[in-house]
Amino acid sequence: MQDRILVDLLSRQMACAWETLQAALKGITEEEFWWRPSENVWTVRLLENRWTLDYDRPKPIPKAPLTVAWLVVHIATCKMMYVEYSFGAAQQTWDRIAIPSDLSSALASLHDGHTLLESALSSTTDSDLSTLRKTNWGELWPTEQIFSMLIHHDIYHGAQIQTLRKLYQAQHLQAGKFKD
Repeated sequence: MQDRILVDLLSRQMACAWETLQAALKGITEEEFWWRPSENVWTVRLLENRWTLDYDRPKPIPKAPLTVAWLVVHIATCKMMYVEYSFGAAQQTWDRIAIPSDLSSALASLHDGHTLLESALSSTTDSDLSTLRKTNWGELWPTEQIFSMLIHHDIYHGAQIQTLRKLYQAQHLQAGKFKD
């Protein structure tokens, strides 16, 4: 199928990035998910009867440390928001998007967002890759850039999750609370 050579490459890259992200999350506990590596972290929290992700605009310098909870929910909601704007009705907003409040629902949301992204890619052809599509902040991006960015996003934040989990494990191993 000549019209899907580049899309097939993106699909393989997306699968590899997803596998790497899933490996970073394998066996995660609720305690690791919520662990705060320092004070003043960005996390997921209940504010005014609604679960939300911490964000500051402009971003603080230095940037706030992150929890795994924040990272997983951020990845999941970004996937959903990109698909919504690039391939859907472009109606969802950050103020209304569902924010998971525990590990199980966050992992389910991450999987749902990835399934939506895979579906969008599977209906794409090589000739579609240059088509400009909406982003949730108003810019138009080529379709290829949207997929490439989200592949990078999984790898980048997956590495952060792996690092946080290693720090958590090292801290708890030292304290005698973690068994390797």
